[in-house]
Amino acid sequence: MEEKESLFTKIRDAVALIPKGKVSTYGEVAKYVGSKDARKVGWAVYGNQNRAVPCHRVVAKDGSLAEKFSLGGWQEQKQRLENDGIEFSEEKKVDLDKYHFSFPEKDGTKS
Repeated sequence: MEEKESLFTKIRDAVALIPKGKVSTYGEVAKYVGSKDARKVGWAVYGNQNRAVPCHRVVAKDGSLAEKFSLGGWQEQKQRLENDGIEFSEEKKVDLDKYHFSFPEKDGTKS
């Protein structure tokens, strides 16, 4: 249990790095925290109830929103992203070319 909590804490800390107006993907968050399993990122953000952690800024690898966003479904995720200044290329899809956030590498370069 402690290992899972530690990973989920790392995931939520990584998500907190995503700035307003940007998004990252489940896979990129997983890679940043040293996990090979993007599903664990999904579990961590889905289980998060701390509104200070911007879990709405995590999307699928194609920019799609989470159908079952834990704080109110995809419509709530979309509203939060729009409040961040993000526009949508389709009803449930963010333009990753425009809004993508790259995590910094440990040596200070972008991933």
